[in-house]
Order: sequence, then structure tokens, then C-alpha cells
Amino acid sequence: MSVELTILLLNAVIIFIAYLSVYPKLAGKQLNKVALYDCLTSSLAITIVASKYWGTGIELDFLFMKLNWFWFTLLSYSVMEIPVALWYFGGMKKDK
Repeated sequence: MSVELTILLLNAVIIFIAYLSVYPKLAGKQLNKVALYDCLTSSLAITIVASKYWGTGIELDFLFMKLNWFWFTLLSYSVMEIPVALWYFGGMKKDK
């Protein structure tokens, strides 16, 4: 399995656990709490990837760019999270 795919799968697992289990229980409809917990979950992804690739100098393909592990993890996490966050907050508005 490629490094990129491994990081993408890690990000997907963290995002889906966060939005389907953790955020509804701990943050509910409070945007500030979701933002705080999101900082923690994205930091978790970066920490896990850092434990494997810190100091390796590995370059990963992100679209048409070469990025190091940190930027690849952060950008891919953000891109993957946006549609899930829109779904989460869109569903919240219907509950009111």
C-alpha cells in the first residue's frame, strides 16, 4: 500500500469517527466545540503520521505537487473533511 493511500485511509477513519461518534456526543450543535475538537483530531492525524515519517524527507504526490508528509496530511485531511463538515452542519440546521 502506498504512503499516500495509507495517510488518506488514516484521515478518513479519524474524520468519520469524529463526525459520526465523537462530535455529536461531545460538541453537539456548538460550532466552537466542534472547531476545538477538530483541532485535536487533525493534530492526532499529524502526530500519527509524524511518528512514522518525521525526518525521512519523503515527498508525497498531492494533485500535481510534491509535498512533505506534514503538508500532505494537513491538506488531504482538510479536503476530505470539508464535505463531511458541510453534511454535519447541514443536517444540524434541519434539526432546529
